[in-house]
Amino acid sequence: MPSRFIRELIPRRETRTSLGGVVAALQSLTWVQWAQFWSGWFAWACDAIDYVAVSLTVPRLSTQFGKSTSAITTALTLTLLLRSVGAVIFGMISDRYGRKWPLVVNLLICCVIELGTGFVDTFSQFLALRALFGIAMGGIWGLSSSSALENLPVELRGLASGILQEGYIVGYIFAAVVNLTLVAQYGWRSLFWTGAGITFFAAVVRALVPESPFFLQVKEQEKEKGTDTSQSFLRKTKEMLKHHWLLCIYAVLLMSGLNFLSHGSQDLFPTYLQITKGFSAHDATVATIISNCGAFVGGAMGGWGSQYIGRRLMIICCVLLVGVFIPLWVLPSSFSALSAGGFCVQVGVQGAWGVIPIQLAEMSPPAFRATFPGVVYQLGNMVAAASAQIEATGGDNLKTTIMENGVLTVVPDYATVQAIFIGSVAIFVIVIALIVPEKHGSHFDDADDTDGDEATDHKSQMSSREVDEKSSA
Repeated sequence: MPSRFIRELIPRRETRTSLGGVVAALQSLTWVQWAQFWSGWFAWACDAIDYVAVSLTVPRLSTQFGKSTSAITTALTLTLLLRSVGAVIFGMISDRYGRKWPLVVNLLICCVIELGTGFVDTFSQFLALRALFGIAMGGIWGLSSSSALENLPVELRGLASGILQEGYIVGYIFAAVVNLTLVAQYGWRSLFWTGAGITFFAAVVRALVPESPFFLQVKEQEKEKGTDTSQSFLRKTKEMLKHHWLLCIYAVLLMSGLNFLSHGSQDLFPTYLQITKGFSAHDATVATIISNCGAFVGGAMGGWGSQYIGRRLMIICCVLLVGVFIPLWVLPSSFSALSAGGFCVQVGVQGAWGVIPIQLAEMSPPAFRATFPGVVYQLGNMVAAASAQIEATGGDNLKTTIMENGVLTVVPDYATVQAIFIGSVAIFVIVIALIVPEKHGSHFDDADDTDGDEATDHKSQMSSREVDEKSSA
């Protein structure tokens, strides 16, 4: 008899959403719900700009500090390692004090550190600021996803999840365009300063948007029941880990695999094109922009499609797509072929990622919807922190030759390294996706019994639309 996880790959008919239901849900949205979503999306886009500023400028940073590619990627490793610390800190603050001001403060801290990065003179200073940036950056994803998704009707979750995840891709494309224009003229520091300015603007936007109506409803129910989250949060966290430890392990394994897949296919991609394929910095940046256009398409399709065929099955289909296009991603030498390969691979990578915000939100215990997704996502980031460094080290030990200025030159073989790395990770993700649980179509306002209390009365449960109307009144 097949496993329950495999039998439940395709959601029950009653949990699927019709196109008419999506249209009706879109028409029912209030300005508060729209503002909540797009402010979270904007914050996530800024997260991408600030992070990929290093990935896009690795060769320039190597020249600036006189370090190897492997040494420069240490900055990426430190950032990813310490993001889990920020996720815990800001997630706990958010679940206690709200979605609005913790995210504003989080963005302002990122802005200050990013601004300072543009003024460093030594490699040690650069690493120190990137480590601090990792802590600050860690809170963004959990806060932005909870702000964007928890107030939306269930019919829109899949589509909204994909669009939210594309905020990262839009940020990546924006940073690549800045790298193509300002950086070419004014140097690598201009990219960090631009990112700081955009992040400050995102903080202002979030400050103008009201607090999450769903969070206000939860706090109101706690007040009526005489409970105080600020006093019982750690106790509830222990209870959550006690009752949901297996769920946490599943989620961390899934996020580890997908972070390996994402960072392994993106962080060193511009460097791979310049060093192994002999592209100019301009052509490598253009190819990166083209590949991220594929990521944008894949993320929206993945989130929307998961509403019909299920979250896990969509992840599996997208990862299989990645495996199919790995040869086109690494074997050719022409700009057009490698750009097409990058486009197709990123359709699959970000198609799988487009499902993740809503998959984690639906898996989360309701009292920890900001903490749980952010922490497991950043723990997965921590496990996959060395992705770029692993590939850089592999390139140092596996060489190939290219014709450069009429001379046969020995260079790191990042093509072979990335093909082996991404192929292995794809297999791992498929296996984990088959066994991880799924709560397709679950309601965010369902009560949770993490601390042994009785479930909330049905009359006290409200849809996100009712919550918003009550808050507005």
